[in-house]
Amino acid sequence: MSKVPLTVAGAEKLRAELQRLKTIERPNVIAAIAEARSHGDLSENAEYDAAKERQAFVEGRIQEVEGKLSNAQIIDPKLLDADGRCVFGATVEIEDQDSGDAVIYQIVGEDEADIRNGKLSVASPMARALIGKYAGDIAQVQAPGGLREYEIIDVRYE
Repeated sequence: MSKVPLTVAGAEKLRAELQRLKTIERPNVIAAIAEARSHGDLSENAEYDAAKERQAFVEGRIQEVEGKLSNAQIIDPKLLDADGRCVFGATVEIEDQDSGDAVIYQIVGEDEADIRNGKLSVASPMARALIGKYAGDIAQVQAPGGLREYEIIDVRYE
């Protein structure tokens, strides 16, 4: 399995989720299964079926998160020395050349991506267009509405 790039904050978020799944969700599911078993016939017990389904989901998610963390390449943006180049973990201020609208994004791993909070997936077309560019460069992004151009105003490592 290949390395999964994560920021320090993203790795912490996954660790917190794993802790919650193991210490809260898993015991709750076990209790729900025990409760459903006490109701008798399991063949027609919807509560039991729902609890077993929930258990399968929780166990699957635990394995998924553990796998991501074990293959994580944790990158601290504060320690980057990319000489002003746009790289994974960088915070980039860009301006749409057509509308003049400016936005700020941090380029993060796929699991951390949240466009509403300014977290842009490294796999997105926008991030791929920005990677390797410097402040003052123009990045061209193929959008559904056609080719868009963005000027890179600033690149920071926060």
